[in-house]
Amino acid sequence: MKCSSKLSISWEIEATEVINELVDKVRQSKSQPSVAGILKRVGLSRSNYYAQKKRPVSVTKLKRQEIKRKIKEIWEESKHIYGAPKITMIPRKNGFHVAIKTVSNYMREIGIKAHYAKPWTTTTRDSEYSDQLINYLDEHFNPETPNACWCIDTTYISTRNGFAYLISVMDLYSRRIIAWDLSDNLEVANVVSLIERAKRLRGITMPLIMHSDRGSQFTSAAYKAVTADLQLSYSKKAYPWDNACIESFHALIKREWLNQYDIRSHKEAHRLVFEYIETFYNTVRIHSHCDYTSPKDFEDNYYDNQAVIQAA
Repeated sequence: MKCSSKLSISWEIEATEVINELVDKVRQSKSQPSVAGILKRVGLSRSNYYAQKKRPVSVTKLKRQEIKRKIKEIWEESKHIYGAPKITMIPRKNGFHVAIKTVSNYMREIGIKAHYAKPWTTTTRDSEYSDQLINYLDEHFNPETPNACWCIDTTYISTRNGFAYLISVMDLYSRRIIAWDLSDNLEVANVVSLIERAKRLRGITMPLIMHSDRGSQFTSAAYKAVTADLQLSYSKKAYPWDNACIESFHALIKREWLNQYDIRSHKEAHRLVFEYIETFYNTVRIHSHCDYTSPKDFEDNYYDNQAVIQAA
């Protein structure tokens, strides 16, 4: 069965590109390639091969090169964090369809890959008042509106001068970090001031669920006083999945960002945390939970839709 002329030309173009790449690789290894031998093996005549070499670069190759360039650009803009699934979603949202497998293959050819977020573990000890701590959240991580449920957690960051401690407050609707604090200690005063700042920034005027683990900072009298107008919810004993979203965020900021650096001081740690949360995670980093938009855009879309509904 004979191939059509169009298919034959297309095959010859592709074969020529493959041969050129193969010849270049052999030459780089300081060997003398036998073009005639390669041509005979792939069944392409010498006249067609040299004719193809004189022709302009094929549209297919130009398209492939442009896709690779765009993939690398998106990867670099993500601070080397995005993998194939997230990179694929960005051109799709702009009307250009590309398969995840294609993006994955091109990333491998370019020599780039995403940072892997290692699964987190819990180190929280139980409170002596555990019988009084109720889990109102009960793993319902997808509230229908912003400011319906927040969660809070603490993690440590290693620096040359000792540990720095990051406390973050997340809105579960958008996974947005609405307030955070970095200090050199775990004093309850830091948590209290952070809660006050979060309520001020979000203009909270009604009760919402505030979920945490059973750490001593979150069961203290000072914490309960500053959250008196909120409904406190606590993870079950030795069960970190109850606070999975904020735990996952703290794993991300370490594995995607902080662990790339030999952090010299508390000041440098603060700068890096600010850069990740305020200029990337909240405003740029796409999230599958947010329909592959950033937490800020996800919230903005909610309020825009509410304005349309109220105006109707």
